[in-house]
Amino acid sequence: MSTANLTPAVTVAPFGQMPDGRAVSLFTLVNARGMRADITNYGGIVVRLFAPDRSGRLADIVLGYDTLAAYVKATPYFGALIGRVGNRTAHGRFTLDGREYKLATNNAPGFIPCHLHGGNAGFDKVLWQAEPLTTDGTAALRLTYRSPDGEEGYPGNLAVTVTYRLGNDNSLGIEYLATTDKPTPVNLTHHSYFNLKGAGAGDILGHVLTLKASRTTPVTVGLIPTGEIVPVKGTPFDFTSPHAVGERVGAANDQLKYAGGYDHNWVLDRTGDGLEQAAIMVEPTSGRTLEVWTKEPGIQFYSGNFLDGTLTGKGGHAYPFRSGFCLETQHFPDSANQPAFPSIILRPGQRYATETVYRFGTT
Repeated sequence: MSTANLTPAVTVAPFGQMPDGRAVSLFTLVNARGMRADITNYGGIVVRLFAPDRSGRLADIVLGYDTLAAYVKATPYFGALIGRVGNRTAHGRFTLDGREYKLATNNAPGFIPCHLHGGNAGFDKVLWQAEPLTTDGTAALRLTYRSPDGEEGYPGNLAVTVTYRLGNDNSLGIEYLATTDKPTPVNLTHHSYFNLKGAGAGDILGHVLTLKASRTTPVTVGLIPTGEIVPVKGTPFDFTSPHAVGERVGAANDQLKYAGGYDHNWVLDRTGDGLEQAAIMVEPTSGRTLEVWTKEPGIQFYSGNFLDGTLTGKGGHAYPFRSGFCLETQHFPDSANQPAFPSIILRPGQRYATETVYRFGTT
């Protein structure tokens, strides 16, 4: 059972060494209600996240590994911070102020190469500087990283700060800040794979999703947006009212065929610039719920289509097909090549600032 009336705190323990010998730490954040998040400064990864079910029983609800070595060896971005640019960039290139930049092509949906999630060594694979914080009765972890000019092909020295806050309302807030000395694209996000039944407890097809989005950005066979923004009404992409993830994931639909399920960006029905609710996920058996609040214009819902049981995670659990889902708040994919999409270009003198909150509850 979860414990109430605790003093929010952050503790730290060793979490192994990088291949070059640098020490990596694991920070444990605990809130006043007993919810707990274990976060490492390698990739800013949320390794474990314990949330209560309707009876108050805590379970770890994010997929991942028990050891640093497993994350270093191979991971589909379990729990990681993503940057400089999350999602896909067509052909691994973009043009900015008349100059073409070439990036790694580290992904190839439909056998069409593209750049994914920052490249071969994006922000998910770097060692961040970490500072534990307890402010205003909230446990937090501040991570900072200076991405040098030219890293993974991107221009400019980018100074990044990401702060995780484990709120006493059982929320995990993520604040992103960045500045640059040259124009550069920036689109940061977070990539936890959730299973509200518990990590390793089967598939997520019975989870029930609502998205505050009446439009989506359809993709080509290479999972790159066509540039269109289309209504979801009358399609398997309409989650404006609640639907189980598995209800229509196998429907005869080209978009679902291209991605092997859901792996698409929805255009949020925003009314302003502040935090607004983007998604609600409900797991009926445990009663756990997840609300996503964000300042971003889009959200990528991914139904774990590339999980295939070959990865063995925490506690020896294999992660089979569709055993985790991601809700990645973001600017739209391939925005650096899509002038009609909201811009992701950060320029000197500007400040990149955005926030997303994952709030957990029960029914």
